[in-house]
Amino acid sequence: MVIRQLKRSDLEDYKKIRLNALKNDPEAFGSSYEEESIFSDEQFLRRFKRETAYIFGAFVAGEIVGLCSLSFQPRKKMEHRADIHQMYVEPFMRNKGIGRALIEKVLEMATSREETEQIYLTVVDTNAAAKRLYETFGFKTYGVEKRAMKYNGAYFDHVLMVFIIERE
Repeated sequence: MVIRQLKRSDLEDYKKIRLNALKNDPEAFGSSYEEESIFSDEQFLRRFKRETAYIFGAFVAGEIVGLCSLSFQPRKKMEHRADIHQMYVEPFMRNKGIGRALIEKVLEMATSREETEQIYLTVVDTNAAAKRLYETFGFKTYGVEKRAMKYNGAYFDHVLMVFIIERE
């Protein structure tokens, strides 16, 4: 398995896994397959142009099987914060350590920045496996946003989690 930052030349791989994520786990993301499936390449490429955001892919035998992004807050008063987004592993590759490797990679990047003191993420309350994974890294729940998302007539709560970086 190789975990690496995606670049513009990875556009097709990124589109493939992003749309798979939205199709396979629609309740896990704020965006929808219907919305993003009609995006132009330029709309997807904009995600690679943000100076404070990094998209990582997990590759097995040259095929992208996982995705996770990390963004840093650009404003001076918020530069101590980072956010994890777009975490996804293809269903046929789950429980093989890929999600763990992706989180390790983004935590490594986030903690390498001296300014970063805490890392935030949001996970849908029904995703017990993801919550357990994040907790093994030390993420703690600090709140629940009730009825944060509505999909196919059902409401989903968002669990808000934070990882506080302990520096010596």
